[in-house]
Amino acid sequence: MKIASYNLNGIRAALRKGLEEWIIEENPDILCIQETKAQPDDLDLSSIRALGYHTYWHSAEKKGYSGVLTLTKLQPNNVVIGLNIDEYDREGRVIRLDFDEFSLLNCYFPSGTTGEERQAVKMRFLDDFYHWIEELKNEVPALIIAGDYNIANTALDIHDPVRNKNTSGFKPEEREWMDKWFDSGFSDPFRLLYPEKIEYSWWSYRAAARARNKGWRIDYISVSDELKEQVRDLRHANEAVHSDHCPVILEMEL
Repeated sequence: MKIASYNLNGIRAALRKGLEEWIIEENPDILCIQETKAQPDDLDLSSIRALGYHTYWHSAEKKGYSGVLTLTKLQPNNVVIGLNIDEYDREGRVIRLDFDEFSLLNCYFPSGTTGEERQAVKMRFLDDFYHWIEELKNEVPALIIAGDYNIANTALDIHDPVRNKNTSGFKPEEREWMDKWFDSGFSDPFRLLYPEKIEYSWWSYRAAARARNKGWRIDYISVSDELKEQVRDLRHANEAVHSDHCPVILEMEL
């Protein structure tokens, strides 16, 4: 099974840049899209559905903001939209799909880069999400949690850890949360397979950061310990240039 996660920073712009052709070529079984910046009625996905994908949206109330979309060739047994926490659900941040062998969450964690108020929202979200997942694990232990976490976990995951040590996305308290997350029954497949490898999933549009590979690894597909032995590969498809992010692609035996 191939599961991909991709922050598109606007799905309409990504489609104009050839996203559909990439989907055809890569052919993921499931594609988790973050930051759609769109409502379901804003675009026609009939040609993508014709490829065999079911589409599940969670859009923000605010137009042109946030939003997640999951495309899946597997018909889920159950679909849950949101966390049942209004502050975050208004912003379109989480979709959960339940399948026979596992449940998959497509998540877009808040960014704190616009100031202290949004950083505070981000930290509340991290705390609330952690506790929500702890409860969910009692019901559904086999979990895959894909998305833009908006945090670089270690110094290997960011091109300049010294100068960015107090920047949102690499603050000590955010990194501590990531350490706690990966100590709570989840694994980072990339680090399981490639402990010292340096790859990134996001680059600023400024200063030719992508061409110079001055990036951050902030997009993850976490797998619960019940599934980690089934991981076969995880790669960052940085040849895909529909966004300032690149796709993260997990391959598993399921």
